[in-house]
Amino acid sequence: MGLWSRFRTIFGAKVNRALDRMENPVETLDYSYEKQLALLRDVKRGLADIATSKQRLKLQAEKLQQQDGKLHSQAQQALVQGREDLARLALQRRQGIQPQLQSLATQIAQLDDQQTKLAQASQTLQTRIEMFRTQKETIKAQYTASSAQVKIGESFTGLSREMNDIGTAVQRAQDRIEQMQARSGALDELIDSGALEDYTAQLGGGGDYIDRQLRAGANPDIEAELASLKAQLPDQHRPQLGAPE
Repeated sequence: MGLWSRFRTIFGAKVNRALDRMENPVETLDYSYEKQLALLRDVKRGLADIATSKQRLKLQAEKLQQQDGKLHSQAQQALVQGREDLARLALQRRQGIQPQLQSLATQIAQLDDQQTKLAQASQTLQTRIEMFRTQKETIKAQYTASSAQVKIGESFTGLSREMNDIGTAVQRAQDRIEQMQARSGALDELIDSGALEDYTAQLGGGGDYIDRQLRAGANPDIEAELASLKAQLPDQHRPQLGAPE
């Protein structure tokens, strides 16, 4: 029994969360407002039906009153003519009309009471519906604004994550560029030091590292200028033959 109760609790919680996600407060408010308007229409329709029924009873009562007056006149005329039997018949018929008139009067009074109460209820309902409509529009505006703020917040959150991803990608690209630049500099140093042959220079007639060094050391212009400078030095400063310079 405890396991079943726990299962019902968990299931109920999941159902409530699902309903919360499905429920749209704006739609619920509009639906409630429409239901109240439908109720108000029913009340007004009931008022119209009561007024119609009361009018029919009044017309029927008027006809009976006219008939009652006619019977009373007939009874008088019969007595004038000496027809007591006709006068008695007219009075008997008149007696049958009186209960009907009383019944109609009672029904009309009841309808009047119902109409008054229903009219008051209609006015109260109308006032409450107007108040609910104002509250509904206020809540709808607040809900719409809150929903917009939530969407904007979610958009900023997604944009922040995206910018973080972009920043990470940019950093990786910068690291990659620095690695490539470092490798390029290392290759240039290796080529200059002669550890790696620059075959493009060989194809252009430049030779390898040793050839370049030999050519640089055997430059006639430099040798001639160096000999001239040595000749201009005083004897004590002139380097001796075979002595290290």
